[in-house]
Amino acid sequence: MPRRVLVLASTSPYRRALLERLGIPFHTAAPAVDEGARPGEPPQVLVLRLAEAKARAVAGQYPDALIIGSDQVACLDGEILGKPGTRARAIAQLERASGRTLLFQTGLCLLNTKTDVAQTLVEPVGVHMRRLTRAQIDGYLDREQPFDCAGSFKSESLGIALFERIECDDPNALIGLPLIRLTRLLEAAGITPLGA
Repeated sequence: MPRRVLVLASTSPYRRALLERLGIPFHTAAPAVDEGARPGEPPQVLVLRLAEAKARAVAGQYPDALIIGSDQVACLDGEILGKPGTRARAIAQLERASGRTLLFQTGLCLLNTKTDVAQTLVEPVGVHMRRLTRAQIDGYLDREQPFDCAGSFKSESLGIALFERIECDDPNALIGLPLIRLTRLLEAAGITPLGA
């Protein structure tokens, strides 16, 4: 029986690198989705909606496939931080987060385009930040320039040095794709990363 086509509905190099860890062949497709939050939309609802919207945005190109959509937000005191985009915003985010806890919500969708069934979930990650000096923040930003990353850090590299601890069931969720939960969804759909 031929293997189902697997598609990652994302142009994120971080998500692509995570999915490559499973050793399963996949395609990538760029979803055209407005990622703005709706008025009063809670973070968990936002990431679920966007993860599914991204998967559905490319579904027409793949009539018999499994499509992975994912979205993530970082929150501090219930407020979505977003990607900083600039050094000044990254400094402000890291200064505000210093000594506090960020909550990352990562939405995941696995859409079966043959049956039009979408399975969705949210994987939370609590990140307890160290107390950071401005010199530490500047030094970190000089080295990694994480301006396209929610929370203004890359946990998969030097950003880990900014943390006191992480609370989660899947550390990959912090990078943008909860592989443990995704593996279970894929296995239920007939794709087994470990073989038999």
